[in-house]
Amino acid sequence: MRRVTLLPLWLTYAFLYTPVVVLVVMSFNRSDSPYEWSGFSTAWYATLAGDDEVLRGLANTLIVAAGATALSTVLGTLLAVGLARHAGRSRLLPALSVLPAVLPDIVLAIGLLAFYSLVSATLGLHSVLLAHTVFGLAFVTAVVRTRIAHVDPSLEEASRDLGAGEVTTFLRITLPTLAPGIVAGALLTFTLSLDEFVIAFFTAGPKDPTLPIVIYSMIRFGVTPEINALATLLLAVSFTVVIAAQRVSRLTEAL
Repeated sequence: MRRVTLLPLWLTYAFLYTPVVVLVVMSFNRSDSPYEWSGFSTAWYATLAGDDEVLRGLANTLIVAAGATALSTVLGTLLAVGLARHAGRSRLLPALSVLPAVLPDIVLAIGLLAFYSLVSATLGLHSVLLAHTVFGLAFVTAVVRTRIAHVDPSLEEASRDLGAGEVTTFLRITLPTLAPGIVAGALLTFTLSLDEFVIAFFTAGPKDPTLPIVIYSMIRFGVTPEINALATLLLAVSFTVVIAAQRVSRLTEAL
């Protein structure tokens, strides 16, 4: 009876992850064709290591992801704390804080491009970084606000009653308590920034493509095992970040 109950679950997992498994397997294909298996080989990973365009795109992506994560984490945490303390019963302000996270990417991308055009900003890595900070801030705010809802306010009150100032209370009581949510929001932002394409496509300059843009330019000429290998590496990074987020959240909660 239990096997019958679990069958829909396994079918769902198979539907979700079969394309991923095929992608990973075909990245080790010896053949130039991405659809016909002709033997195991790691040659395509070696090809990636010597592809200057891919390496430049990877470097740009890591710079953008790291910068956007840092800015989003700081600003999103402060915004979440501010909303918790001063928004009161208002529903508008919390809704506006997470709006970039629920807007379609194409809408947000066009809006950001229009803003950059309005202020005559030059497009480049800095414009992509700021654009990713916009939606990253929304995700961090949402995650940290969820964490704040489970924090006992009497801890901060006790700290202030014992003579601690607002800054000391925030650094020694509030911040450590919110650490699991902050870490989770930061790693979520980093993961989303790594493979974000639409917003980067609209806001990047012609000389500073991110890795998803490089993949798009490669795939226009057909799917190759090199693209499969590149996608597999991105997948590995994403899984690593997700697992790290879970581990760090558990450790911070235990502390």
